[in-house]
Amino acid sequence: MPVAVKSNARRNKHFILNQSRLKKAQKILGTRTETEAIERALELVITDDERNRMAWDAHDKFLKELIESGGEIKDVFGRLKDE
Repeated sequence: MPVAVKSNARRNKHFILNQSRLKKAQKILGTRTETEAIERALELVITDDERNRMAWDAHDKFLKELIESGGEIKDVFGRLKDE
């Protein structure tokens, strides 16, 4: 389920951050300011989490439907065999 984030809900925050990492992130993200870099990094984390949740939901749905239909998963690479 997507997380609702208010774009206008802003507060002044004070952090002690590693300056070289912040500058590196700013360069990678192509942002003009450090604040933009932090906001963009937060967006990426939130988006990544949403994408992962959707992928796991699809995975779970696939497995549930497979089991309900009497389907079978074959270990074609032999990775699940006991040694």
